[in-house]
Amino acid sequence: MKRNRLGLVVVGSGLILVGVAAYFLLSRNQTEPSIQSELSSVPAIVNYPALGISLNDIHGNPESLADYRGRVVLVNLWATWCPPCKQEMPVFQTYYDQHKSNGFDIVAINDGDPTKDVMQFVDNYKLTFSVWLDPNYVATDKVFQTINLPSSYVIDRNGVVRLIWVGGITGDMLERYVTPIIME
Repeated sequence: MKRNRLGLVVVGSGLILVGVAAYFLLSRNQTEPSIQSELSSVPAIVNYPALGISLNDIHGNPESLADYRGRVVLVNLWATWCPPCKQEMPVFQTYYDQHKSNGFDIVAINDGDPTKDVMQFVDNYKLTFSVWLDPNYVATDKVFQTINLPSSYVIDRNGVVRLIWVGGITGDMLERYVTPIIME
């Protein structure tokens, strides 16, 4: 009988310790950035010619990626409803402000939202880089062939795609990976 009680005490104590450890691990992951979220923002390093794309900007003006040749361009595919897109837009604006004088541009291609929603988003986030409209999903379906938002592509001065990100991007990642391409 004493053995059974001792066994139950040991098992019960073990279960309590496992529960406490799980609680602390789960609560820590919700309040601190995890290693996984940092890893998800690491780009794939690639090397292939960028395809051409022409769309209208939010003011109805025709734009073409070919017009950016000679500059480093981060092409970002995004939507107004996308939480990681919302998180990275202020990061992009800050990075753009810091590096535009060094031949860096951002082309944010909206993935099918109504023009008025995109204009409101741009106004709310005070975006000053180029924002294009893609009501027919040309960028995601035909040019970059992705279903993931956000997705970003860094194109060097020679028109070569050098980096691909799927998911949100941090300022640290931009500094670590894009700044060296700008400084080439």
